[in-house]
Amino acid sequence: MSMEAGLHNKKKRKNSIILTVLVGIFFSAFFVFSQTKNIDNNVPFTSQAPLFEWDDPRQQDACEEASVLMSISWVYNIPEYSKEMWRDEIVDLADFQQEKYGEYRDTSLRDIITWMYEDYFEYKNAEIIRISSSFEMIEELEKGNVLIIQTNGKALNNPNFTGDGPERHMLLIKGYDYGNKEFIVNDPGTRNGQDYRYNEKLLYEAIRSYKTGFHIPFD
Repeated sequence: MSMEAGLHNKKKRKNSIILTVLVGIFFSAFFVFSQTKNIDNNVPFTSQAPLFEWDDPRQQDACEEASVLMSISWVYNIPEYSKEMWRDEIVDLADFQQEKYGEYRDTSLRDIITWMYEDYFEYKNAEIIRISSSFEMIEELEKGNVLIIQTNGKALNNPNFTGDGPERHMLLIKGYDYGNKEFIVNDPGTRNGQDYRYNEKLLYEAIRSYKTGFHIPFD
């Protein structure tokens, strides 16, 4: 059963998928959080190349597709897929975009909503918000939402990436650790990306919006 077919048989969550876009570099180390229990949404994980087929360009550039698929599986409470099923879903979504829109590689936030969520999955509860602090990201998690962000992957300093990492990279934020001030993520760029933790300041400052295309420089 494909994810597209399976989601129609599941009860949909009321919470939203939030795609964030930075409006200004700002970080304060002086926020005091009254909440002590960490947030950690149960979002299934896949890497963008589940079977390590990195020579397939559709998977090599599939951080957006993998992030969207993880979020949709969370929305519809779809259980963990096999690696083969995740691979097939990622490739199908990339092929759909190429055939209908002429591009599947780096994808802007607006096109992710229009092409993937609204067109492919017929899902209307994903939205773009403009943020100016990491605190606003935490607030969205506290509401029960999950976040998808575009980043400069090289600024993430993830030791699991090949080389310096991808310059344009998308990942899903599923939770937050208040004590350690870390975002809990599913990062599809590595097989070790499940429940990976990024320092709050580091992840926030790595956020960069990018355009649809192939390696178009950041604005």
